[in-house]
Amino acid sequence: MQANVGDTLLVHGRIVGQHDKTAEVVEVLGQKGSPPYRVRFDDGHEALLSPGPDTVVRHHEKT
Repeated sequence: MQANVGDTLLVHGRIVGQHDKTAEVVEVLGQKGSPPYRVRFDDGHEALLSPGPDTVVRHHEKT
């Protein structure tokens, strides 16, 4: 998985009834865009995340 600052990670819920979560990548701690990432979730809290196979990267479009 490769991500850059500004990209969004979509973490799919793992069980029935669990909602998907989105988080913005605020810092890439791995080499060349690799995990782990410091992310900010929609509710404002930040965490260190090493995404699993249930996560999709939505790349930020540069303008």
